[in-house]
Amino acid sequence: MAKEPEAAVLSIDGRDVRISNPEKLYFSKGVKVTKLQLVQYYQSVAPGALRGVRDRPFVLKRFVNGADAPPFYQKRAPEGRPEWLRTVTLSFPSGRTAEEVVLDDAAGLAWAINLGCIELHPHPVRSGDLDHPDELRVDLDPTPGVAWADIRRVALEVKALLDEVGLQGWPKTSGSRGMHINVRIRPQWSFDDVRRAALALSREIERRMPGIATSKWWKEERRGVFLDYNQNAKDRTTCSAYSVRPLPDARVSAPLTWDEVPGCDPADFTLLTVPDHFAAIGDPHAEIDGAVGSLEGLLELAARDEAEGLGDAPWPPHFRKAEGEAPRVAPSRAKAAARKPRVRMPLVVVANSPDKEAALAGLQRWKERHAEAVRHLALDDVLVDAMRGRSSTWTRIRVNLRNVPEPLRPPQATPDPDDVSPR
Repeated sequence: MAKEPEAAVLSIDGRDVRISNPEKLYFSKGVKVTKLQLVQYYQSVAPGALRGVRDRPFVLKRFVNGADAPPFYQKRAPEGRPEWLRTVTLSFPSGRTAEEVVLDDAAGLAWAINLGCIELHPHPVRSGDLDHPDELRVDLDPTPGVAWADIRRVALEVKALLDEVGLQGWPKTSGSRGMHINVRIRPQWSFDDVRRAALALSREIERRMPGIATSKWWKEERRGVFLDYNQNAKDRTTCSAYSVRPLPDARVSAPLTWDEVPGCDPADFTLLTVPDHFAAIGDPHAEIDGAVGSLEGLLELAARDEAEGLGDAPWPPHFRKAEGEAPRVAPSRAKAAARKPRVRMPLVVVANSPDKEAALAGLQRWKERHAEAVRHLALDDVLVDAMRGRSSTWTRIRVNLRNVPEPLRPPQATPDPDDVSPR
């Protein structure tokens, strides 16, 4: 029987934190990073990382087999946790509740990383008031084919709008393909109000940047950079500042100044480069907690939209249907008012995999097999979906053949790869 690797014990602010299997590789496809090195990274940027998670309920997104394997989500605080870790009881739209961990210090941060939390997922509320967010989150999510320059342009337009309504935005790279802009607000509005404000912001940016920015929830309607207003719905989380993302280069969701946004390159910010950057200039978001603003300006925009006939926009699928919400069905599947036969988009699924890179490689193989059809595709005909089940995530890639002449349309075949375990 193989001997279990010896654990490392770190003394952090007077507390001992046990790191099991410290030499286990958590990143191996590009850079080589062990679990202990990941813990050490977070300790090197702890003041900044804690600024995003401290005193907030925290979802454990656990990559127990490293960044190359699928994670699972754990909302409930584990048994056997240290007695010095706090918890709070959070309620969800489903009516269920869970006792979630609250991180307060660098020792708690190391404890979470030891459980496999490569990235950090705090809720936008503080432990003392779980019903009123103190943060509005603007998530810029590019559709396939969108240039990084367009994402930066949209971010700067968001800044301009926030300035107009008296709010201060704090930008950061998402660590993946997009950008995030966090806005501290007074905790006096409900989750629904904050989401309503985020929807109004998304729609206004879409009006200012048609064809470049979009507020459309359904992927088949999106063009350009999607402003995901639903990240402000209750029970939704995004990765916080200094989170490492599960990419081969161990890229980081890096806080920026607005002066850095026009020329920034997300590939510059990795687990290997950010600690020196942090040591040299400190945290660009060090003053975020002092820049608390009001949602009144954005809610006035929302009221104007509603007065002009713009109702609520679709919610995530597991939420109860809201009053005034449009039918929660993709437009291509919705029945026309005159009860015309349902028009189905000619979609084929080409890949399903917990490994996004493997799914994209499968898409490339599909394109090579169907080169003649591919010549007819538009950029937005390739749909890359981040799927999430109760305890797993995976990437699904579909191709819309609407622009391909019928004789050239490839039939639905077994996706390649198709290695997703039961959802």
